[in-house]
Amino acid sequence: MKEETGKRRALGMGLEQLFNSEMLDFDQVEKEIVKETPKDEIVEVNIDDLMSNPYQPRKVFDDDALNELSLSIKEHGVFQPIIVKKSVKGYNIIAGERRVKASKLAGLTKVPAIIRDFTDEEMMQVALLENLQREDLTAIEEAKAYKSIIESLRLTQDELARRLGKSRSHITNMLGLLRLPLSVQDMVLYNKISMGHARVLSKLESHDQIEELANKVISDSLSVRELEEIAEASSFARMAPLKKNVKSKEYKYAEDAIKEKLGTKVSIAGNKIKISFATKEDLNRILEILNIDVE
Repeated sequence: MKEETGKRRALGMGLEQLFNSEMLDFDQVEKEIVKETPKDEIVEVNIDDLMSNPYQPRKVFDDDALNELSLSIKEHGVFQPIIVKKSVKGYNIIAGERRVKASKLAGLTKVPAIIRDFTDEEMMQVALLENLQREDLTAIEEAKAYKSIIESLRLTQDELARRLGKSRSHITNMLGLLRLPLSVQDMVLYNKISMGHARVLSKLESHDQIEELANKVISDSLSVRELEEIAEASSFARMAPLKKNVKSKEYKYAEDAIKEKLGTKVSIAGNKIKISFATKEDLNRILEILNIDVE
């Protein structure tokens, strides 16, 4: 029992390390989970018992890529176990939804899985990172993923750009797409208008004008340059630029000192100290370091 508790704690710390690290690398964490899981803990689960991660940002999967993966699975089997969390009616897929969809296409009824008791926040973060690093998300899905990670990990746009290896302007442009009316976001989601068109439209203020121009792009097959020329007309009000999300460095020295002592993410803002922990065992570890006894 102690060995299992230690293993779960180690995996939890692996996630904590991922979310605190300078570079967000989901691949490495998934490899660690598979590596640290004994063979007898990898179980076969029925595909019909599997449900999507409710925090899965991807809504559209590439059919050609799925068919290619299904052919590989038919010939070689599922190359790596999926990771799931037990739910009331079956299992939520934490990592590996493409493998599940491709396995269905290949005619499989079961897939190998590792069951882990992640928190809702960890499920969201893992799903976002897996998709950002492995899939070509649509522009809207990517923008929503960035927004969720920024809010979940309390990062600035600069910090997220650095940790994902992207430019700051790319992050800003993507987040700007979320200003678009939902109807226009759907046009981007289903590739009815391009990312270039969407960037031009996201700089306009009036939702009515944005929708009008988006429909004109489709009906008249406007190029991005043609749309820019129309949008630059004086009759179109421009959106004020997004304010840069600046994180105060006033208490950085204290954050760094506490982080070094506790070995976990720490943030100080609004006269509050926020200490992150990955699991119940990790919380107990922090309490022990702080010399706090809890009955």
